[in-house]
Amino acid sequence: MKSAMPGDAISAAEVTNISRHGLWLLLGDEELFLPFDDFPWFRDASVAALTEVVWPSPDHLYWPALDVDLSVESIRHPERFPLTSRI
Repeated sequence: MKSAMPGDAISAAEVTNISRHGLWLLLGDEELFLPFDDFPWFRDASVAALTEVVWPSPDHLYWPALDVDLSVESIRHPERFPLTSRI
């Protein structure tokens, strides 16, 4: 078993459900909903691309297949992050 290094995620991020409205993401013991209306770049993504999510640091999520980086805070509080996708 590899010991955690500084910057290593303590646990894995997991997509727990996908619907036509959005996806649910489990981060440790917190489950967050990402509605496609607020996160449109996920709307037409494949299940494989959506479920390949990396949690490299407490406030950083990355979907390699989609080249999407998100702050966890932007999911918790989208009203604080008014930038939107041009899609």
